[in-house]
Amino acid sequence: MAVKLFDSELKVMGVLWKNGDTTAKQISDILLDEIEWNMNTTYTVIRKCIAKGAIERLEPNFLCRALITKEQVQQYETDELIDKVFDGSENRLFAALLDRKKLSAAQIEHLKQIVGDLE
Repeated sequence: MAVKLFDSELKVMGVLWKNGDTTAKQISDILLDEIEWNMNTTYTVIRKCIAKGAIERLEPNFLCRALITKEQVQQYETDELIDKVFDGSENRLFAALLDRKKLSAAQIEHLKQIVGDLE
């Protein structure tokens, strides 16, 4: 399932991905502590996630369950980045990432291992 999530929605989803099924009140308490959101803000964002099909509301106690995985969102966002910024070219993305800083020998070996596992 491809769902475009905004930064605020990713904050709510992050709580669910980390903690599993969580009540809206618990999500609100966590985000109040972490980023100082008030309850109304959190509940508004939760409702937006429900409308997008990213969260399911269960009873009792307004229990929230993630309907999409973090990996699905990462894949969608990566595809969007490649399409928007790198003209659909994965090679350009890799070149840009590798050109950002000098990699250590261990990092290079790890990348070789990842590529080897794909072959």
